[in-house]
Amino acid sequence: MNTDSMCRPSDSVSPSIVVELELTDFDADQRLLTMSGVSLVIFTSVGCSSCRFARERLPSLDLAVDRLCWIDAGNNGGVVERYQVFHLPALFVVRDGEFFGALNSRLTDNELNRAVRKALSRTAEELP
Repeated sequence: MNTDSMCRPSDSVSPSIVVELELTDFDADQRLLTMSGVSLVIFTSVGCSSCRFARERLPSLDLAVDRLCWIDAGNNGGVVERYQVFHLPALFVVRDGEFFGALNSRLTDNELNRAVRKALSRTAEELP
């Protein structure tokens, strides 16, 4: 355990029940193509209050996904353009390297799981 300058514990255990990854312009495509299972890809930005809420809330939800893949929209314009992100936070579903589209859902476990199931019932496409 580490301590800060005031000797307070600074290591914290994430309440996340799924794996969380940070993706960038440089590795997003390669990593999404090679990962098995369901990935929820979330575009966020530091200045967005809804994004901060998503960052705090999503890891603690009981979601039917294998991982959360976070992409900072402000620093990764290439992937933002390919995914045609127009609002934040923006959520997309990828399973076994195949793209199943955007999610429009409230950020609750029941509604997100329903939206993921609906997305996975669509015809898969190549990653943008």
